[in-house]
Amino acid sequence: MTNMMQDLKITLIQSALHWENAEENLRHFASIIQSFKQSTDLIILPEMFTTGFSMNTETLAEEMNGRVIQWMQRLANETNAVITGSLIIREEDKYFNRLIWMRPDGTHEYYDKRHLFGLGDEHKNYSAGNKRIIVSLNGWNICPLVCYDLRFPVWCRNSQQTTDDKQRNDEKSVDSGQWTVDLQYDLLLFVANWPERRNFAWKHLLQARAIENQSYVVGVNRISNDGNNIYHSGDSALIDPLGEIIFTQADAAFAKTFSLSKERLHQVREKMPFLRDADNFQIKA
Repeated sequence: MTNMMQDLKITLIQSALHWENAEENLRHFASIIQSFKQSTDLIILPEMFTTGFSMNTETLAEEMNGRVIQWMQRLANETNAVITGSLIIREEDKYFNRLIWMRPDGTHEYYDKRHLFGLGDEHKNYSAGNKRIIVSLNGWNICPLVCYDLRFPVWCRNSQQTTDDKQRNDEKSVDSGQWTVDLQYDLLLFVANWPERRNFAWKHLLQARAIENQSYVVGVNRISNDGNNIYHSGDSALIDPLGEIIFTQADAAFAKTFSLSKERLHQVREKMPFLRDADNFQIKA
């Protein structure tokens, strides 16, 4: 068990979004975040939290040094918490559905959505990413993904760390005697604009990803109608490493903080080291 790992406090924000109105969304989320009465380590916003799931890229795209990034830097610093969510980003002549991982010190990493939603023409308006990221927080390794990625278990797959991975993460190495699998991530996170009409898949795939990856899974979705009159029921959820639902809620806005137990995670992996027997493979993006 890593000595650095602590229980992790995460805050899920499920909310309606103002369609294609960044100023109103930033004001709305700032008000929610600044009203928090308790500390947290990680604040999770929905997919495209500034606009809703819009294909209007030319008008709505932000720059990596622009107002939304600066907004995230300011609020991360004020709350002393990481803030994450995705937005429309322009780079040169391309547009990305980009998840930003903003730390309190102003440094950040990003993940570009890999699987673009063909039914909504996302692939015609955005460029796909080709690389996952694993970020670290309080000794937890976290894999942040975006919405439609949830349907693709190979892309989501947890695996044993390679020798190079372990050398890069010496301070996180496991020395518990019982611990038999050193995995890439401990928390799998999805930000989403997932419609209510397909919420059966959303609910069950979140549980499936937790079970097969022996990881906590969080899905943060929006609620209400978007600009295309498509209804979103939210159903944001926190799932434990056995696939058991810790929390879920539909059709209502909320901001709730939860503590993820390192002991629970370690107990599951030590007693049932299923991923020790997993197939080895590499993704060629």
